Amino acid sequence: MPHATASWLVDNTALSFEQIAEFCGLHILEVQAIADDTAATKLTGRDPVAAHEVTMEEIEKAQADPDYRMEMLKGPEQVRRTKGPRYTPVSKRQDKPDGIAWLLRNHPEISDAQIGKLIGTTRNTINAIRDRTHWNIAEIVPKDPVTLGLCSQRELDAVVAKAAKKAGIEAPKDETIEGDREALIAELRNERRVAAAEAEAALAAEAAEAAGEEAPAEAESESGSGWPEMPAEDAPAKPLPEGAEELFKKKDD
Repeated sequence: MPHATASWLVDNTALSFEQIAEFCGLHILEVQAIADDTAATKLTGRDPVAAHEVTMEEIEKAQADPDYRMEMLKGPEQVRRTKGPRYTPVSKRQDKPDGIAWLLRNHPEISDAQIGKLIGTTRNTINAIRDRTHWNIAEIVPKDPVTLGLCSQRELDAVVAKAAKKAGIEAPKDETIEGDREALIAELRNERRVAAAEAEAALAAEAAEAAGEEAPAEAESESGSGWPEMPAEDAPAKPLPEGAEELFKKKDD
């Protein structure tokens, strides 16, 4: 809380704004705003001596020498989460029953302790939803806790894998990725074959053009037209079959 520490140093010491700003990691104008009471919020001072961040001898030494810069003995203690249920923001707490119902329906192998640690709930709530004795059971709709923001996908996958391993169940595998991979490989191979065929055709055309040969034109198929071939004008007449002349004579008579 650098601003609160700076406020205490401004009110209780004769340190310069530069010394306070460098000790607290602030800009000198921020310290000046705190001293002039023009900061956005009124700050409650925090004693760095009581927090064992600096000694009074160090402060007195800095007050005697404006060029002296104080050194912090130790950083402020980090706020660590204590053991217990997972903390959930107030805006997400009404979504917990939906996430619990989703886990009970889709992953029955997960224990109540794991659900409580993952979502931050109690065994009584889990049992009430499982037995459908929850006071708001009519309004509970199973929803993915990751979508609701109650946990991350990595945390959920780790819990599911651990519970499946303990129960002797093979963890579900996402086969869509493998299918997409095989389809992509097949498509790339097909594109490579088409490209190779086009390259060979282009090389053959260039070689033929360089040799002065023309590509043979495709002959039009007339066999399927159904019309007989017409003889040329200067072609000799075909002889009549045997007995045809006698038939013509009888017809004329």
